[in-house]
Amino acid sequence: MTTTLTKTDRQNTVRRERRAPRPATVRRNWLGGLAGWLWLVVVAVPLYWALITSFKAQSTYYASNPLVPSGDPTLDNYRLVLEADFVGYFVNSVVVTLGAVVPAVAFSFMAAYAIVRGGRTRYLRAVNGLFLMGLAIPLQATVIPVYLIIIKLHLYDSLLALILPSIAFAIPLSVLVLANFIRDVPKELFDSMRVDGATEWGTLWRLAAPLTRPAITTVTIFNALTIWNGFLLPLILTQSPGMRTLPLALWTFQGENGVNVPAVLAAVVLTTLPILILYAFGRRQLLSGLTAGFGK
Repeated sequence: MTTTLTKTDRQNTVRRERRAPRPATVRRNWLGGLAGWLWLVVVAVPLYWALITSFKAQSTYYASNPLVPSGDPTLDNYRLVLEADFVGYFVNSVVVTLGAVVPAVAFSFMAAYAIVRGGRTRYLRAVNGLFLMGLAIPLQATVIPVYLIIIKLHLYDSLLALILPSIAFAIPLSVLVLANFIRDVPKELFDSMRVDGATEWGTLWRLAAPLTRPAITTVTIFNALTIWNGFLLPLILTQSPGMRTLPLALWTFQGENGVNVPAVLAAVVLTTLPILILYAFGRRQLLSGLTAGFGK
């Protein structure tokens, strides 16, 4: 009897061992981790250098180690930047960015909704193809036509001359991203809204807008970053100092015989702060918008 029980216990133990899930082996990606740390260094070192250099005096900049913080930091560079009409340039950049991003995102969202909901019509298919063609045309290839159009409209050397082309170049990519997100909304939700008596306008803002909020935030931040850092359009379409934006205003600190590097980097730090604040508030929505398509 004792022998029989012992054999039975051994068989049960073997069966349990077979059924028990084996712990998953963790495979460490050392090459990927090393590449990630190297990329972090590549990105962090220029930011660190720009920050510490903005607190150095111009007279001691070339005589000091560029990667060592100054023993006697100064705020003279930031004071010089603020006294060089930085506030006016900042206001111009804000006006151009908001004046271009808000209409571009609103129009792109409505166009994307119309393309998805009524994409079977020949007219909307042609419009969608026109937007896709806009992605293949770089900004540099249209500088001369845009310049001539702005001259004909008597808008040269004005903020509106920067806003209108920025809207045009922000629409194609925004329509593509928003249309892909609206397609992921179940069709049954649109049908239920129509059964409840909602109009297309109500469905657009009450159903499609809340469900595609990550995509709207993504294209808003992307377009704002692109327009805020734009240099070519302000250089071509403006002339007077009062119409300069922040990227173009960095030329103010370039003299005939040299460049005030600490002052330029102080202006760069002040120019970057609004983008960092915008990213801090929209970080979650931006990341969810960028990664939503990979989880389907």
